[in-house]
Amino acid sequence: MAPHDRAEADPHSGVHLAHLEVTPLRQVLRRVVLAVAVLFVTVAIIYADRDGYRDLDHRGLSVLDSLYYATVTLSTTGYGDITPVSPSARVVNILVITPLRIAFLLILIGTTLEALTARSQEEFRIRRWRSRVRHHVVVCGYGTKGRAAIRSLLGSGTPHDEIVVVDPSPAAVEEATSIGLTAIAGDAGRTEVLTRAAVQRARSVIVAANRDDAAALITLTVRQLNPGVPITVSVREEENAQLLRQSGANTVITTSATSGRLMGLSTSSPGVVSVVEDLLTSGTGLDLTQRPVASGEVGLPPRQLRDVVLSVTRGARTLRFDDPLIGTLETGDVLVVVKSHGPAAA
Repeated sequence: MAPHDRAEADPHSGVHLAHLEVTPLRQVLRRVVLAVAVLFVTVAIIYADRDGYRDLDHRGLSVLDSLYYATVTLSTTGYGDITPVSPSARVVNILVITPLRIAFLLILIGTTLEALTARSQEEFRIRRWRSRVRHHVVVCGYGTKGRAAIRSLLGSGTPHDEIVVVDPSPAAVEEATSIGLTAIAGDAGRTEVLTRAAVQRARSVIVAANRDDAAALITLTVRQLNPGVPITVSVREEENAQLLRQSGANTVITTSATSGRLMGLSTSSPGVVSVVEDLLTSGTGLDLTQRPVASGEVGLPPRQLRDVVLSVTRGARTLRFDDPLIGTLETGDVLVVVKSHGPAAA
């Protein structure tokens, strides 16, 4: 893939921000209904005083004549073949038909203005989002794995506006925006698509593609655009894990191997599988999380902490909880801990 793919003509194409605004189609339909209502009210008024109008050589209008006259009058066409001749018909045209004509035109003009205004507002929102988005998480793929990753992010406290989804499926993009996420429609393996997602300013990238070759291409493209961003990739086959690491992934999760190990473990230790599921589900029960050591914890052994410490990262080394080299906790240590959301944590 070329490093500088040509950007699309419309710089906003494919960007979908979460919103609750009325869709353009619904706006148009609503105004069409209003316009038709004004038209039929006008027809009823004209037909009620049909004997006060002259149609070429005779007086009086049929229903079709009334509809015709109302249409050409409201649209300001005015052929002049039908004219009000009685005083009452002329008064009605002055006091009623003319205001209805103005209302009819305002409805038609308002539809165009509302559509243009909505477009301008959307462009402004997109430009503002692009100028302000920083330290967000880009999730490439909104399938089963991508949605599960996003649920975990939300459960661990990541706000909706700090998650950007990239997926080629319009249905996936619509689903993502419906829950408050920002979505980019396009292939995450293309430079211009990831540029629209502001991957250069992302704090993390999750690659949840359906195919391992697509995951490798996305990883290479992300690494080209942002050499320092942490990349987590899911692959189906274990033999492709090393390829993804060579492509620039920091963390590679082999879904088939991990699922297989859990299924094998469930036959002899089903309780262990339940605990693992609980640990991986954020926000309830037990949470597995990483955090820096608190100032009040410095100088304490890991076993004296309220949280259950599983490992300590000190400098470039990661030590297991039972490693005697840990000793007491030091400033700068990073802990992997198990936290409880149950009553004991209150």
